[in-house]
Amino acid sequence: MESKKLPLVLHLLLLIGIFSLSAYNSNAQSGTYDVYDSSVVSPKKMAQQNEFWNNTYSFPAKPRNQWEIGISGGMFSVSGDVPSQNPTPGGAIHIRKALGYVFSIRAQYTYGIAKGLAWNESYNFAKNPAWSAYSAPVLRSSPGGQAIFASSIAGRPTEGVFYNYRSKVQDLSLQGILTFNNIRFHKQKSGIVIYGGVGFGMTAYHTMVNALDASGQPYTSLFSSIPLSAQTHSNRKNVISTLKDQMDDTYETEAQAPGRRRGTLGSNTLRPSGHFIGGVAFKLSKRINLAFEEKYTVVKDDFLDGQIWQEYTVGDAALTPEFDSYNFASIGLNFNLGSKSVEPLWWLNPLDYVYSELNNPRHMKLPKPTFDDADNDGVLDQLDREPNTPAGCPVDTHGVSRDTDGDGVPDCNDKELITPTYCQPVDADGVGNCPLPDCCKNQPTITGPEGCPIGDLPSISFKGNTSTLTADAKAMLATVASKLKTNAQCNIIITGYPAASKASQALCSKRTQAIKQYLMEKEGVSADRISTNCEIGGGDANTIDIKTTK
Repeated sequence: MESKKLPLVLHLLLLIGIFSLSAYNSNAQSGTYDVYDSSVVSPKKMAQQNEFWNNTYSFPAKPRNQWEIGISGGMFSVSGDVPSQNPTPGGAIHIRKALGYVFSIRAQYTYGIAKGLAWNESYNFAKNPAWSAYSAPVLRSSPGGQAIFASSIAGRPTEGVFYNYRSKVQDLSLQGILTFNNIRFHKQKSGIVIYGGVGFGMTAYHTMVNALDASGQPYTSLFSSIPLSAQTHSNRKNVISTLKDQMDDTYETEAQAPGRRRGTLGSNTLRPSGHFIGGVAFKLSKRINLAFEEKYTVVKDDFLDGQIWQEYTVGDAALTPEFDSYNFASIGLNFNLGSKSVEPLWWLNPLDYVYSELNNPRHMKLPKPTFDDADNDGVLDQLDREPNTPAGCPVDTHGVSRDTDGDGVPDCNDKELITPTYCQPVDADGVGNCPLPDCCKNQPTITGPEGCPIGDLPSISFKGNTSTLTADAKAMLATVASKLKTNAQCNIIITGYPAASKASQALCSKRTQAIKQYLMEKEGVSADRISTNCEIGGGDANTIDIKTTK
């Protein structure tokens, strides 16, 4: 018996080739719709849509979506007891409706014509009325219990036939279709849809056999002219070619049929059938797509090829009929129909709305942001470690009042911004009490310029047009500060000698202020003990003199 699985394998290979087209990078954009568009929502679902708008329900209503109708054509073949010829034409039409984004139902009508022709002789046709014009050899059992032919010539049975058939098959089925790839987490495009499904329905078929030639005579001479040695699998093409050349194409004889045990529809046998579907569709536009599909159908019958009985092999215990099946590999065009509707849901990505809402929220309830700053210090209350900072006091990044010299008095109230540690604790105004050195503790108080024993103070030099203090300059200023701290009655004047130009005078001012600022902030000298002056043309423009005041 010819294996019924071989045609299925061939069609599965074809299906694999079809699915390989899914690597094609379609330019068709995925369909999207606005969940706030009430024109695509049916009246009976508007209650849910209103709840969604009012933020009392989290899910928008399912939109109306279009119906799909399709027409397809392709290759049709039957897999049964008689080997199938090359696939013959078939066609189908369908209508499909989505019940959700993944599941849809489809009603389909399929029509196909299948032909078959065996390349080796068969002898088990005694019970098949289609071959009644031929004399079937008689079987008997050998002494060993094996089935042998009672009458033969040179080891060959006296009569044999080459099975053939032409079957017109049509079915009507209802199918459940699953879409596998429209839910996408990282892409919006759905230009390609891969799907599969199962279905059930009824198959009607009418099978004829080419048992007689144009004159109504059996092909006995033709069949017996093909030697058994030529009837090998490797030589099957030559045998088939010989038979086709000498046989007509009338198919005049009714094939063996199940009779009253099966239902009928006119001249057709009517049987239940199961369907298995796989396919891939390519979007050409929002209304049209191109589909490649394979449908494999199993019929609860063994007469599609006009032959139910298998051939005897030596030692066969029984004859076991098997169900026939057929395959339909097709290419088709599908059209989406409907107004005020979105595309069929299997073309839409249901995550599109979710990602859109995350990226640009329009529906979710977001709390109103609060940025309270009760003390108006520029630091939010949630981050403020000092929530009641006095008005006008500068603070650090934690909202705490600045205290540059760490004497416990905020800078905003500190009259001596930088008090040396040895002069602390300070009074309420942040002024320190620096102790006198031992050498000066018992000396009489002398007032006025004549009472300042500091002597000569160093001059500070600058290079170019800079006003930045060098390390040497800072060391000399530390010496000046030390002398001032040990001689509280002494004051100083910082003098520069600019040229008559405004630029030179401005640079002189920057330099004298830089020296004064350093003595105040880094060395803790009170500002009221320091004065500055710029005398035009009084000396070297890059030298700043420090002198006690007269």
